[in-house]
Amino acid sequence: MHALPYRIPRRRARPETGARGLFDAAVRAYVARRPEATVVALGEGLGTGFWRLDNGRLTWLTVASPEVAAVRRMLLPDGPRRRTVACAPAGPGWLDAVPDPCLGVVVTAPGLLRRLSPAAGRALLAACAARFGDGALVFDAPYRRAAALVAGAHPLLASVREVAPRSGRFRTPWTPLVYEVRFALNPGARGRTSR
Repeated sequence: MHALPYRIPRRRARPETGARGLFDAAVRAYVARRPEATVVALGEGLGTGFWRLDNGRLTWLTVASPEVAAVRRMLLPDGPRRRTVACAPAGPGWLDAVPDPCLGVVVTAPGLLRRLSPAAGRALLAACAARFGDGALVFDAPYRRAAALVAGAHPLLASVREVAPRSGRFRTPWTPLVYEVRFALNPGARGRTSR
């Protein structure tokens, strides 16, 4: 076998510029403010976010379908601050699994809201806003899709912001962007909502 006369350049993607890096940055910022928060990773599969973002105090819930959850538990067994919940990530079944919402909750949903109908996406936003006062939901979607999801979703949506990459990139109306939705404090939420 002969070697090719061409050398493939080694490029390392800067983690903060990819979608995963933007999700990580949003979670880090939230956890810096609420260090004992619960991170809920919807549809994470075999993702390793806990090990990238663990501050030694947070709690991590991975929500995956029962089949994926079984494989995850075999390969990445649950720990004292990390566990897998077997239910549909888009459904409400995981909401009660959050141990202490008053400590803060940040929900990540990479790719999930893009696959849901606008009505199902709004229902998920509304459920999180009603349950997790002062929490956040981080998701990715094209701009038009994101605007349709948050338009009139729930009165407790406090703010919506784009989690911008450090360097510019080419954007089109259908390019997925990463957004963070913050929820207002809700006096009717379970548990204490402020600390």
